[in-house]
Amino acid sequence: MSGGGDGASEPGPAHPARRLEAEPGHFEALFRSALTAAQSGHLRRAVELLDEALGLRPDHAPAHCNRGVALAELDDFAGALSSYDRAISLQPDYAAAYSNRGNVQKKLGRLQAALSSFDRAVAIKPDLAEAYVNRGAVLEELGQFGAALRSYDRAIALRPDLPAEAYLNRGVLLAQLNRLELAVASYDRAIAIKPDFAAAYVNRSMASLLAGDFAAGWIDYEWRWRDETGTNAKERREFSRPLWSGQQSLAGKSILIYSEQGLGDTLQFCRYVKPLAELGARVILEVQKPLATLLSGLAGVSHLVARGGILPPFDYQCPLLSLPLAFKTRLESIPAATRYVHVDPTQAAQWRGKLPAAPGPRIGLMWSGNAMHRRDRYRSVALAELIRYLPAELQYVSLQKEVRESDLPALRSNADMLNFADAQKDFSDAAALCECMDLVISVDTSIAHLSGALGKETWILLPFSPDWRWLLDRVDSPWYPTVKLYRQERSGDWSEVLARVSADLRRRFAISEITQAAGTAGAR
Repeated sequence: MSGGGDGASEPGPAHPARRLEAEPGHFEALFRSALTAAQSGHLRRAVELLDEALGLRPDHAPAHCNRGVALAELDDFAGALSSYDRAISLQPDYAAAYSNRGNVQKKLGRLQAALSSFDRAVAIKPDLAEAYVNRGAVLEELGQFGAALRSYDRAIALRPDLPAEAYLNRGVLLAQLNRLELAVASYDRAIAIKPDFAAAYVNRSMASLLAGDFAAGWIDYEWRWRDETGTNAKERREFSRPLWSGQQSLAGKSILIYSEQGLGDTLQFCRYVKPLAELGARVILEVQKPLATLLSGLAGVSHLVARGGILPPFDYQCPLLSLPLAFKTRLESIPAATRYVHVDPTQAAQWRGKLPAAPGPRIGLMWSGNAMHRRDRYRSVALAELIRYLPAELQYVSLQKEVRESDLPALRSNADMLNFADAQKDFSDAAALCECMDLVISVDTSIAHLSGALGKETWILLPFSPDWRWLLDRVDSPWYPTVKLYRQERSGDWSEVLARVSADLRRRFAISEITQAAGTAGAR
């Protein structure tokens, strides 16, 4: 309050910083200042203050727990776990500490330990909605989809106002169960809560496309460029020339079409180059280097550039996977030529010369994709499991450019299977080798797209929840007329799929039951 005429004033309440200077050992002040520092993003300062506070009160469980939170944000997971464990030892009914510990264990891939932590958290505090959300995520990674969904539903029942991320997680799980309408509804709720939630739009797009709703799917798919959780946002290209949206005339104009995402995506969507050229455009196509030789002769291409090369001038530009939106593609209007990628005849002849005389039809095999793919555990098959179902009367050729360490024993023990991994320089070699096959059997990888684009008879093995491009509940593909789809009936179970493939191989190549009884490829 104000003083006399000399301008002096009565001392007021001390500023927190000044109070700390006056009382550096005051635990409560240190603790509150640490929380404020953490909330402001000053995590290292928060840890320092908590360490000082714990020097005064080493038995204060919330201080240990908050120290763990700050260390986890700093990616010091070992330190975070130690802090959570100390908090729990001091306060065994500390639900938040168990839940936070579960989050760190999940990040470290210790899924069973994380599940135990979340189970303990909700046992102590049955209304801890956030723990149910994170528990659901762990159960999903463990493949326990039904239990995961129940956990998400419990969280939402407890707190319908949960952050949008909870509804996104639930939508992703529902899509994994092929319950697409419910998945879309969950994404809708996430977007209602957070209207600029790019990941929710992208996941909604894939659910819509998988359901065959291309009109909605292609529009939502444009959010991929704003989704920081995906790869597209990191690969976004900026050009001075305008995006072609399908509205502008291309007569006499040049347009840059550039690849994005994986090699399979480029192989699938390069089919749009010819329709662009038919609109009067001069098409400049930029593709990944492994595809440059193969696609240099693609119909409609005026100029091909390997990614990283110098681009010529152009009037418009468009990323490859935005072309279906620009063309307003629907299921019935997919440009589905039987064959739109071609092999150099000389190269094909050279590969035929490398192959020994076949006692019967040649079957090309592709059983695994990129191990770093986020869904690889669902789409790839162990070679040893595949071999058990292959009739011995056919000649099998590995189309794998890279063979995993875990598959090498099965490959070595089946000497009759031909392997040309070291002889393939790029996709022009892969295409020429495919050209020599009577049939290609592949999981969902770029080779499946390559074989389909070549018009080869192709059987594709799909997980229970397939990538959006394969749709649901059909054995054919509107993208590739020569493809037949074999779908899992239960998530993670390839046995029924491979049994159907085995039976169809015997029918397709007239292998009798008598010769079948003589053995299989795995017995050789």
